[in-house]
Amino acid sequence: MLNEYYSHLQSGTDIRGVACDGIKGQNVTLTDEVVKGASLGFVNWLCNKIKKKPDELTLSVGRDSRITGEHISSLVVEQFLSVGAKVLNCGLASTPSMFMTTVYLNCDGAVEITASHHPFNRNGLKFFTRQGGLEAEDIIDILQFAQDEKNIQKSKSGQAENIDYMSRYAENLCNIIKKEVNADDYEQPLKGFKIVVDAGNGVGGFYADKVLKVLGADTTGSRFLEPDGTFPNHIPNPEDKTAMESICEAVLESKADLGVIFDTDVDRGGAVDSKGNEINRNRLVALASAIALEGNEGGTIVTDSITSSGLKEFIENTLGGKHYRYKRGYKNVIDKGLELNSKGINCPLAIETSGHAAMRENYFLDDGAYLCTKIIIKMAQMKKQGKELDSILESLKEPIESREYRFNILEKDFRACGQKIISDLEDYAKKQQGWILADDSREGVRVSFGKNDGDGWFLLRLSVHDPNMPLNIESDSIGGAEIIYNKFKEFLKTTKGLEY
Repeated sequence: MLNEYYSHLQSGTDIRGVACDGIKGQNVTLTDEVVKGASLGFVNWLCNKIKKKPDELTLSVGRDSRITGEHISSLVVEQFLSVGAKVLNCGLASTPSMFMTTVYLNCDGAVEITASHHPFNRNGLKFFTRQGGLEAEDIIDILQFAQDEKNIQKSKSGQAENIDYMSRYAENLCNIIKKEVNADDYEQPLKGFKIVVDAGNGVGGFYADKVLKVLGADTTGSRFLEPDGTFPNHIPNPEDKTAMESICEAVLESKADLGVIFDTDVDRGGAVDSKGNEINRNRLVALASAIALEGNEGGTIVTDSITSSGLKEFIENTLGGKHYRYKRGYKNVIDKGLELNSKGINCPLAIETSGHAAMRENYFLDDGAYLCTKIIIKMAQMKKQGKELDSILESLKEPIESREYRFNILEKDFRACGQKIISDLEDYAKKQQGWILADDSREGVRVSFGKNDGDGWFLLRLSVHDPNMPLNIESDSIGGAEIIYNKFKEFLKTTKGLEY
């Protein structure tokens, strides 16, 4: 069993921790010893999984732009070499590209050094096989190996090779755009378009230089393309208000046809239309659904639990698809999409409102660059028809008000406390007049209200990783969110273990 120290290093399906000093009160937890142990733990896990010896493995290693990335990457490579594995050192690379090394370079496993959108002092390890990202229980196995200070027999046969896989990955995106746009100028299908990129000083700057420019697009006005692990301009995160304001501003200032934005390691993306309107969260899910359902009529779209009622209406009534709300957490959503397809249910897209979008046609990989590529293709196709991209979303009903609260759980066994509160809320809701329990809620408790009672809904759930309970509220009327919150507060007074 993992002790408290190693348990805190697990972040869902990743390993994450504080990797350097720089923020007061945050001590380094992702130490060299942890990195070395986890690296060998991955080798041990992988050998058991695919029945190979360590010196028969081919492993790839990449990193995002974080200031500790190069050092941690060198430690991982060193450990892989010490057991005789062949190592492809990809240097600066996106997380999706590292998965692709298992597809196109026949790597047995891949590691990306990243902590997504978290602050500069944090870092982590994300692992892949050809089947995709690891599950939470796999991460526990790897950390257990590291905690127990187990080892693997050493070998001097390990060999390392530095490769530029990002160029090959970008070339593949270029070829997809060429084929699907099928312009008269086949080699430069984006000539005449102005598209700006905000990479937030992560590793997404390649998209402007190695994809858009190559295809003829004008990228003047793009922002923060240079990798800088201190993130001096804004957090690289499509969910962050400042980040989205930045790309909106860039679009309007440069009079661009489209803007795209990525998180640090490019597994998430977002967009902005020519009018400066965000294509994010529910709007992003709606647009991705419209694209994914082409040729998949009646297909099922899996989303996380906090999507709006208007989005459900759009997917089912406008697009003719089916909407399957599931648990928050991108891996939960992706795994459900895989499960539905395995049962013969046509599910072309699994997407979380955070910007993690996984298309079946792309190995169900959450890939921000691939998502933005599909959006750009759709924009170019619609331009041929004399239409604008935002016309797809004209019938999407968006809430007038939306709020999010987070209530800290004070009890040590926070999961048990949170689960009891959810159970109590479900019982409470059944007894309240005008409270309508959702029949498709697969996480927490979702309750809807009529026009005279708040004209919207709330969802209370237990956080995927942290000791708190998020509450999301949406209303289709001004003042409705406050009405709903006040109703919910009456339930809060009956709870124990929550800070509110």
